[in-house]
Amino acid sequence: MNTTKAIKKEDVKIAVQVMLSALWAALMFLYIYADHFSLFKPGQIEEMVAGRMGPFPVTQSSLLSAAILMLIPAVMIFLSLALKPKVGRWVNIILGVLYTTVNVWNLVGETWVFYIVIGIVEMALTLLIVGYAWTWRNSEGQPR
Repeated sequence: MNTTKAIKKEDVKIAVQVMLSALWAALMFLYIYADHFSLFKPGQIEEMVAGRMGPFPVTQSSLLSAAILMLIPAVMIFLSLALKPKVGRWVNIILGVLYTTVNVWNLVGETWVFYIVIGIVEMALTLLIVGYAWTWRNSEGQPR
């Protein structure tokens, strides 16, 4: 007699915190790849050697600012899982809106199609972060 049970596939509900963490991780990958691919643009290496980062001179302050700009989404991968839901919800909403604005700013005047496509996907991810956090409900269906 065959006693094996058929495994029923069903949708698994994924916690909002996990979704938010995954969105921040995906965003970080896109930031890294966009910056990496940008190095192949003609004149980019010469600009770096000349001490320029886009329109800005490379200084301690400009590099610290860039580092902080990238540290926040990197840390949000963890904080989306670790913060208390009420705090996590608002932190994700506020930073999601902030980084949507950063992504819009990065596209102003951009002409390279690869960067525009990545920027649009980055904006979609940050808007998804805002959307998931905004509609985040507790187990009783109430807003957090």
